Amino acid sequence: MSHPRHLTLHSDETTSVSSSSSSPERAVYDDTDFFTQRNDSQSSLGVASLRDMTMSSSLELEHRISPVSRLPPELLISCFSKLNSSMDLRSCMLVSKTWSRNAVDLLWHKPLCNSWENLLNVVQAVRKEDSYFPYFALVKRLNLSSLKGQISDGTVQPFTCCKRIERLTLNECSKLTDHGVVSIVNGSNSLLALDITGLDAVTDHTLGAVAEHCPRLQGLNITDCSKVTDESLIAVSRSCRHLKRLKLNNCTLITDESVTSVARHCPAMLEIDLHNCRQITDESITSLIARGRQLRELRIAHCSLVTDNAFLELPKHLAFDSLRILDLTACHQLHDEAVEKIIETSPRLRNLVLAKCKDITDKSVHAITRLGKNLHYIHLGHCAQITDAAVIQLVKMCNRIRYIDLACCHRLTDASVKQLATLPKLRRIGLVKCQAITDRSIMALAKINTEVSLLKSQAHSLLERVHLSYCVHLTLQGIHALLNRCPKLTHLSLTGIQGFFMREDLTAFCREAPPEFTEHQRNMFCVFSGPKINQLRDYLNNEEHASIYDTEGTMYDDRDAEDGEADQQVTGMMHATGLGGVDDEDMNDEDEAGEGSQCGEAPDS
Repeated sequence: MSHPRHLTLHSDETTSVSSSSSSPERAVYDDTDFFTQRNDSQSSLGVASLRDMTMSSSLELEHRISPVSRLPPELLISCFSKLNSSMDLRSCMLVSKTWSRNAVDLLWHKPLCNSWENLLNVVQAVRKEDSYFPYFALVKRLNLSSLKGQISDGTVQPFTCCKRIERLTLNECSKLTDHGVVSIVNGSNSLLALDITGLDAVTDHTLGAVAEHCPRLQGLNITDCSKVTDESLIAVSRSCRHLKRLKLNNCTLITDESVTSVARHCPAMLEIDLHNCRQITDESITSLIARGRQLRELRIAHCSLVTDNAFLELPKHLAFDSLRILDLTACHQLHDEAVEKIIETSPRLRNLVLAKCKDITDKSVHAITRLGKNLHYIHLGHCAQITDAAVIQLVKMCNRIRYIDLACCHRLTDASVKQLATLPKLRRIGLVKCQAITDRSIMALAKINTEVSLLKSQAHSLLERVHLSYCVHLTLQGIHALLNRCPKLTHLSLTGIQGFFMREDLTAFCREAPPEFTEHQRNMFCVFSGPKINQLRDYLNNEEHASIYDTEGTMYDDRDAEDGEADQQVTGMMHATGLGGVDDEDMNDEDEAGEGSQCGEAPDS
């Protein structure tokens, strides 16, 4: 049965809705918008807000029977917030008026709209004029992204009365236009975060309304809103001076004029993403870093006009200690001098992405080693001038690296990988098209025949994702050893390795190739993930194959490992305490389509 695209419900046509029957189920999932998980605002659950709106003081005194009824609202709300079930909260609302007043906020601040039926129930309640509670005033977070293609301008009209929304998530609701978004934004001066990712029909009219009505805005995500121009973004920057997080991915009409305005008027900026804003130049980047003393994340991937001057022109003798994440993917005009300046001015960088910065050399890597224990994530894919010496030095100085990608660094050999294998916290490694590496590297990653493996705590590798596509010298025996010694492995890419993609009994455990791949690419595709990893391991370990592959033995002379043995013992046994709850991004899958492609474009299924 198809559902209407527009909601045409009227209050006189709806049935009576009680607080226990029409309240939406409490959301069992977190909002998926860009801003929810790290919003710096205070809690939207006001202890006395509902009581002030709906209850007279006399109601506070009636029917106080049990001691629990005399608990202050703060304690009641704290207790109710521990309940995970919406049914439990509904039951609490039926106990007494006091309990009902203090539970209703928790049940309604984030109504669940993940199905059309739930959406209808929410709409009925917020439009009902004679409800016991003003449900329209209780909605603080509204997320309609689960229904995507079903949401249109007419669908959102019932929510125009919800003027206390703080977080509005409409990403990928592609049928929405300026009319629908503006109708909700108008008068919403409590709005803190707005996500309209993928609304290609949205224009400057929407951002003009945001600038006029949302002075408290802290987060704005307009990714893929390709019609937005400098004019409206400048207005937002001047009116919304509390802005902290801004995503402008693929907003190709944006120029330096609006970005420098953001830098000038929004001093509290924490994160800004300018991915593929191809008109951005050095002026914007210098201004953002120099003025954004609190800036933590800066992403300027594929901003090809950015040069060394963006960093060399930064104020001298000034450190930007807050900067933690810097993504410079495909900024082709960057050289070693710029990287050295970046490290000098941002000594606490944790994630550094220099993929496709093809002109950087070992000199840049040696500068990066000064980050020491701060460095957790480093991406040097397609930096083809890097050699073993630089990678070995990087490992010695930065022993807390968790993720590293060296795809297409064709000068690297087993010596680099053996040193990388000593990293005590290494979880993910990308070596796509590092064609000089052999099974010696794999044995090192599997911690076979190394001094480090003698330690009980390092008896097995902690690797979770390993990308080895087009490493043509690898064999089935080496990969089998890796599988057996990496119990945490969840992703293994072996595209282009003959011992795998040419064997139907092994490719039976592969996931499907992306539909956009050519026939040749599909024939070579060989990626194992999720449960398929365990199935492949079990298949290779069964009695028929166990006698063929001795995974505990060594595949090379012990003398080959002697050169780096001392460093392995020292580095591999170093104790490094990582920061808890680090929100590092997942390492992107490598592009397994063949020559000329960028690492990180082959999607997981």
